Amino acid sequence: MFPEFMVRATIAGLGVALIAAPLGCFVVWRRMAYFGEATAHAAMLGIALSLALELPIFWGTLVAALIMAFMVSQLSGRGLASDTLLGVSAHAGLALGLVVASFLSGVRIDLMAYLFGDILAVTLADLYTIWLGVFMVILLVYWRWSQMLISTLNEELAYSHGINPKKEKLVLTIALAVTVAVSIKVVGLLLISALLLIPAAAARNISRNPESMVTATAIIGIISAISGLQFSYLFNSPPGPSIVCVSLTFFLVLSGKNLVKFN
Repeated sequence: MFPEFMVRATIAGLGVALIAAPLGCFVVWRRMAYFGEATAHAAMLGIALSLALELPIFWGTLVAALIMAFMVSQLSGRGLASDTLLGVSAHAGLALGLVVASFLSGVRIDLMAYLFGDILAVTLADLYTIWLGVFMVILLVYWRWSQMLISTLNEELAYSHGINPKKEKLVLTIALAVTVAVSIKVVGLLLISALLLIPAAAARNISRNPESMVTATAIIGIISAISGLQFSYLFNSPPGPSIVCVSLTFFLVLSGKNLVKFN
């Protein structure tokens, strides 16, 4: 029998794996890896402001991520490339968050937990928050699946079907912000982008269509979460990075098989 904290950690890891699966696929299809990273880094400012104002971390990170995404979408195409804007936003959000946190008096901040996650410290309230986010994002993606997929494949095709690609990108942005907000406790803001990207990139090697890729991504994410936690429990390694390392193993193995077939 595993201790209670491991049971809570496993349930939290499963939730994050499920919420990251469809969004990770869109990140890969749209080539938005840096966008996911920038959203996660900007969340550090939200964490600091939440602690300063004594608000729940979830809401602070969610608002910070949404503001960052809105600013980038508004400023893109006005003289600066998108990757430049994302880079500025990511590093500025992280730096500002750390500076604000350094001025907080009377508040004990475990930066390692926020940067790399502390899934073993997940509480019952955290589980409610995580799984509420899971249901919200899954319902949102299910509702907008066809529109988001067509917009991802071809914007001109989307317009011909009466779909506004900018609106669908906004839906994806909101879903990513929610994912970042609920995942910080599990893998930390520095590893969220890895959890979004690596399982989806691994699943792409064995998938024939978008739906099968989402399913494969979810399976890889779930196995990574469970195996990473088991490895962490047995060998006393950090749980968040351990989960990501298992995902990386899937990516290397599946990519290697494809390279062998190609040769």
